[in-house]
Amino acid sequence: MHAAPLLVGMLCATAIAYRFYSAFIAAKVLALDNARITPAHRLYDGHNFVPTNRWVLFGHHFAAITGAGPLVGPTLAAQFGFLPGYLWILVGVVLGGAVHDFVMLTASIRHDGKSVAEIARAEIGRPAGIIAGFAVLFIVLIAIAAMGKVVVSALAESAWGTFTIGASIPIALLMGLWMHWVRKENIGEASLIGVLLLFGAVGAGKWIAASSIGSLFLLSPHTLTLAIGAYGFLASVLPVWLLLCPRDYLSSYLKIGTIFLLIVGVLIVNPELHAPAISQFTSGGPVVPGKIFPFVFITIACGAISGFHGLIASGTTPKMIDRESDARMIGYGAMLMEGIVGVVALIAACSLSPGDYFAINTTPAKFAGLGLSTDHLPALSAQIGEKLAGRTGGAVSLAVGMSQIFSGLPGLRHLIAYWYHFAIMFEALFVLTTVDTGTRVARFLLQEFSGRLYPTMAKTDWWPGTLLSTALICSGWMYLVWSGSIATIWPLLGVSNQLLACIALCAATMMIIRRGKARYVWVTVLPLLFVGVVTETAGYELIRYQFIPTMIRSHTQVFQGYLLSTLCGLAMTALLAIAIETLAKAWSTFSDF
Repeated sequence: MHAAPLLVGMLCATAIAYRFYSAFIAAKVLALDNARITPAHRLYDGHNFVPTNRWVLFGHHFAAITGAGPLVGPTLAAQFGFLPGYLWILVGVVLGGAVHDFVMLTASIRHDGKSVAEIARAEIGRPAGIIAGFAVLFIVLIAIAAMGKVVVSALAESAWGTFTIGASIPIALLMGLWMHWVRKENIGEASLIGVLLLFGAVGAGKWIAASSIGSLFLLSPHTLTLAIGAYGFLASVLPVWLLLCPRDYLSSYLKIGTIFLLIVGVLIVNPELHAPAISQFTSGGPVVPGKIFPFVFITIACGAISGFHGLIASGTTPKMIDRESDARMIGYGAMLMEGIVGVVALIAACSLSPGDYFAINTTPAKFAGLGLSTDHLPALSAQIGEKLAGRTGGAVSLAVGMSQIFSGLPGLRHLIAYWYHFAIMFEALFVLTTVDTGTRVARFLLQEFSGRLYPTMAKTDWWPGTLLSTALICSGWMYLVWSGSIATIWPLLGVSNQLLACIALCAATMMIIRRGKARYVWVTVLPLLFVGVVTETAGYELIRYQFIPTMIRSHTQVFQGYLLSTLCGLAMTALLAIAIETLAKAWSTFSDF
């Protein structure tokens, strides 16, 4: 089968969903009203609460939610074949992910830009707020550390990528100053300057890497960890208009531009999908060890439905919404675009032959036992100038698939090495925007919690509290990246991410009921029930078939097995507790009518 029909189907489905389903939710379920004054105006402080042009904010929001998940998740899920992942992204993003992001963003706007934990406390009850608060802070630290680890792995000893990513920071500062002071609100002019400088940096990176100063950008993993930590700290404490928003807006040009080019490339090249519709690894395989159910729904989170998006939708974005109606385009629309990113990534991975795909994403020893052989991998390694076999994690196989699509365009075949390294840089850029916004969101959460004990800490414009909370958050995730211990809890990331989505959907469900819209509650209840069942099933199977066997097989990994089992069990228990409290609160609300 060829790829173009799948992509056209995804584009048509998302266009129809945005035109009709999001309009229905906006008008009937959420009753968006521009007469309501948003927190950006009502609580304006020029630092965190700042009314922002919806196109600029769309760029920031899309850049923040679109980390490595919609790229790496579908790539890894290609183990099951192209059909399961494609159907999950298509249905999941329209009925689940985009709904989740939209309602959570609206809920936060109507709760003065508060976090998902504070919304759960207000809508469900104090116990739910406490459980959600600890769960959210734990999960966001794990997610930031995981994304940071991906950036470090992608950019370590890569002068080209490090220079380009580093150059985007002063360019973003220039854009922020230009729009705020030099030519206030002149978005078009600042955007043109920023885009030209960004693409200049992308092109210059190749020559910088080959020059005598290229060694300055060949950073070790530990040095990169310190550099990324410093960037995360600055992005969290500086005003959003100065660095965070313009940088994410700037990087969104590269992200959206590259995705658009990939879409055009798929439609023109129409690559053949060498992966089967459903593979022989439905009961578990070398890339994703679990069964197709529930692990295809856990492996692909971002792109279909992702709890991490609830942190952004209740973090930086609601504090910058100019009008309530902007929430539709930013909340629902940005998630639909991420679903398209996920499908394009899946197509890129499935365009590789099964032998090449598994040779890249498994260790040589494991690949030898699969009974498969490589097709084009040796030739591709020679063309690209990199050893590709045994490069697990999804990033390399995705970059190879992308470079093959790009090089298939007329007159570009001889640039495959350039396209490969561009794709690696492109993936790193996706991840880094999650690191900066995630750090700021985690800082907000920590300030909210500590504000219960010392009220001044809850003031996001109080500098001592801002600096202290940011330092604590950065130290936490930097330690995990530095020590590499994030690898021991990586399997929990999928379960934890969907746990967050369920918490947000529980809070959104109660908001809809309490505001007299109970007849539309199915909009959030249906995805809540499905994702909840999937999450609990995946958690059980992780403990039963992966973590406990780890303890049995190796005495040296007993502590690791106990730790993973305990954390996974706590996540499952937290979800059940919040679901029960939500049900009780809903019953009580209906009884009062």
